[in-house]
Amino acid sequence: MKDQRGMTLIGMVAVCIVIVLVAIGGLKIAPAYIEYFKIKKAIVGIAQSNSRGTVQEVRLAFDRRAAIDDIDVIAGRDLEITKEGNDIVISFAYPRRVSLFGNVSVVFDFAASSSN
Repeated sequence: MKDQRGMTLIGMVAVCIVIVLVAIGGLKIAPAYIEYFKIKKAIVGIAQSNSRGTVQEVRLAFDRRAAIDDIDVIAGRDLEITKEGNDIVISFAYPRRVSLFGNVSVVFDFAASSSN
């Protein structure tokens, strides 16, 4: 008799379970990253267009952009706005908790700046 090669049914079920768990985790984590990139894009756009604006104008511009882009994790008051030379630098940092299943969750600490 020849040696049989391949995967057993139990091995295939175990691999499928791992793939499904990774896919579910990815589908739950992806919106947090999409929101982070929307916020980063918003602050970079505001920093480039409002290079001479005041702090209040920058915060108001972010609040308007957040209303359009459906950003509700942070608001204009949560932004740190500084000036480096003639450029406005907008920074933010916030934690985001994503519940995976049951009592298992993942916490992300997102932070970015318009200068990098």
